[in-house]
Amino acid sequence: MTKYYDILIIGRGAGAFSAAIKASELSEGKTKVAMVGVGPLGGTCVNVGCVPSKYLLESSHRYFYPQHPVFPGVGAVRPNLNFRTVMDGVRKLVKGFRETKYERVLASYPNVDVYEAKGRFRSSTEVEVLDVNVKTLKARNVIIATGSRPTAPPIEGLKEAGYITSDTVWNLDEMPKRLAVIGGGAIGLELGQAFLHFGSEVTVVEALPRIMGAAEPEISEMLQNKLSGEGMKFQIKARINRVDSVNGVKTLEVVSERGKSKIEVDEILVATGRAPNTDELSLEKASVETDQRGFIKVDKTMKTTSSTIYAVGDCISKRLMLETLAAREGVIAATNIMGMSATVDYLSAPWAVFTNPQIAAVGYTEDEYVKKTGACSCRKLEFDKVPKAEILGETDGMAKLIIDPNNGKIVGLHVLAPFATEFVLEGAIAIKHGLTFKDIIDTTHVFPTLAEGIKLTAQTFLRNIDAMSCCVE
Repeated sequence: MTKYYDILIIGRGAGAFSAAIKASELSEGKTKVAMVGVGPLGGTCVNVGCVPSKYLLESSHRYFYPQHPVFPGVGAVRPNLNFRTVMDGVRKLVKGFRETKYERVLASYPNVDVYEAKGRFRSSTEVEVLDVNVKTLKARNVIIATGSRPTAPPIEGLKEAGYITSDTVWNLDEMPKRLAVIGGGAIGLELGQAFLHFGSEVTVVEALPRIMGAAEPEISEMLQNKLSGEGMKFQIKARINRVDSVNGVKTLEVVSERGKSKIEVDEILVATGRAPNTDELSLEKASVETDQRGFIKVDKTMKTTSSTIYAVGDCISKRLMLETLAAREGVIAATNIMGMSATVDYLSAPWAVFTNPQIAAVGYTEDEYVKKTGACSCRKLEFDKVPKAEILGETDGMAKLIIDPNNGKIVGLHVLAPFATEFVLEGAIAIKHGLTFKDIIDTTHVFPTLAEGIKLTAQTFLRNIDAMSCCVE
């Protein structure tokens, strides 16, 4: 049996829903859309990514920071902790988000049919739906939005010893007393700090010379120092030779410049990267090309190497894996399919790490812009110069502006600060609209706020901040 659609979407996450909604809006509900996929609706972010991890982090902060007050006259308080109840709260929140933001949303789009099944290509316009009775769905255009999954490095004994990932950590009901985190990127650091704040002994093992290699070096160093001060241990420029497990105790043999050492833990969290969910799609039958890692090649309109097929989200070849980008890419794909022209502006897309303090960044790094143009002008400001940071007792932070020396336009903003994710958009808007550092200075900011740190950083291009009163310009 063959069913016909205008648009067929393989996947049921943020990019898939965004594309389906946009196509429906542009056609006033007349476009027939099929959505094919397995697993919980909503994909990675709502089920095992952004939503649960940020809830876990926030709840861990509420437990940890009252025990470490920063204000004179305010004593330490040790809240009660029931880790199992915390995890129940995580799962309840995820279930609620999935119902309200995905399951119920479908009721508003009767033109969208959802298939609980895997799909694979028969041709560039045909997809087999692999359920009890194999069906063939045919469409004028197909959007691939299958996302990605965590991967584990080929470490001897790791599989046998057992480990958790960002997908499976949510099944825990007991907090590990000792946790090894393999990988010093965003996922490893966020989950690592959450468990650290709940009371786990956490050791991060990172193969690169520093954690958060995508961030500016000064910001990576400052964040590592902050986390170390809270008790997190680090093995940098280190690799794991093998893992053994005896009576529930897992032993990691670590090799670094200092030689060999062993780490004994109760659990291992692997956070070393992700692989695209493209290997079972039979892409060759649809003439869709991938890079060496299996990520789908697309152009700026999200079109693949097949003229009728688009791809969006974490399954495509790109630098940043973000739900916000997946959703934007879904809109771009649907817009182009519907006969209009649109492209994705990746340069003004901000990214973040939700540790405390948070990393938030947008645009070029200093090194990237120097390599691109041969020159850049940069200024950085540590947050002990920001009055609101002093008020909060949270001065471990930094802002760094990257500008083009020829015209003063902002091409990059990098921040380490509490709530940095809430005000990095100032840099995104500046980059998107070609604003200069003087435009930031000429815009009145609220005092006292952490966001004022961006204006103060811009003012360092003109004067000595230490010789300024509050709210100059």
